[in-house]
Parts: sequence; C-alpha cells; structure tokens
Amino acid sequence: MAHWKKILPELDWIADSDLRDKVEKVWDDAFKLGGWDEDALDSIPFTLLVQDTDINLFDHTRIVTHLCRQIAAPLKEMQRLEINDDYLIAGALLHDVGKLLEYGKKDGKISVARSGRLLRHPLSGMGLAVKWGLPEEVSHTIAVHSREGDKSYRSPEAIIIHHADFIMFESFKSRKEFPGI
Repeated sequence: MAHWKKILPELDWIADSDLRDKVEKVWDDAFKLGGWDEDALDSIPFTLLVQDTDINLFDHTRIVTHLCRQIAAPLKEMQRLEINDDYLIAGALLHDVGKLLEYGKKDGKISVARSGRLLRHPLSGMGLAVKWGLPEEVSHTIAVHSREGDKSYRSPEAIIIHHADFIMFESFKSRKEFPGI
C-alpha cells in the first residue's frame, strides 16, 4: 500500500494516534477497492470538471487541509468557537477519499467509474469512514462537504471543510477558464 504519511504529511497534525491510524486505513481501503496502483497516484486529478488539470487529488487534499487549519485558528482564538482540530484535520484529509472509488482508469484515461455513477465521493467516502470506525463527526464532514450537504446541518468543522474545498476549486477553475485576467 501507499506510504500515506509521505503523500499526506498533514496526518501528523492529528494528535489522536488511533484516529490517525484509522484515516490511513480508510485511504488504504479506498486505494485497494478503487483498483489503483502506486504509479497512478500522481495522475489522479482532483476534479474531472476542469479540463487538463495539473493539480492531483493529493495536492488538492493537502491544500484544503492547510486552508482548514488556517481558517480555524482565528475562529478559535477570536470568536472562541469550539473546533475539534483532530476531527477537522481528519475530515479535511478524507473529504475526497471517495474519489478513489468515484474515478477509474480505462484505456489510460481517468473518468467516472460505475461506482461513481451510483454514489458520488461524499457518500462513498463517508461509507468508508463508517466502515473503519471513525467518529460520526468525521464521517459527517465527509458526507456534507459538497452539494450533497447543501440542505443538511453542517458542524463548524464541516462548514470550514466545505468552504476550504470550494475556495481551492473555484480559485483554480477561475484561473483555468480565464487565464491572464
């Protein structure tokens, strides 16, 4: 299996070693169930909605995780908002883990797999988190981080992950669609 701490060094930001281990197990499981090999990891795009993306799933995940940590800090300090850092980081690291099931490689191209047509990544990712015994609070952040959660309750951690994900996606999409502006 992949060496997740090398790919996602932010795993070390999770203080609870049991939670950190479970996050790695979820990635291992998704990697195996999706039929991926280690050579393909760098080529998995973070989205199929933007043509010719040069940002892979793991760079996206790391950026979102960094944004989450930076967004949470002043909210905790100045607004005195209670945020569980371990749940926030675990959720950020796993928010798109379901893309390893949603996407597949066929004839050398990555596209939406049969599994992805049936269940988008927030739901398959949540299912993996539940399977591996992650806290409901973390599974919740995965399930509601995208449009599937638009009419649902979102915890403070889920709100931060949702917006960090879209800050990254929309910023990238804007530059791709309107270069030079």
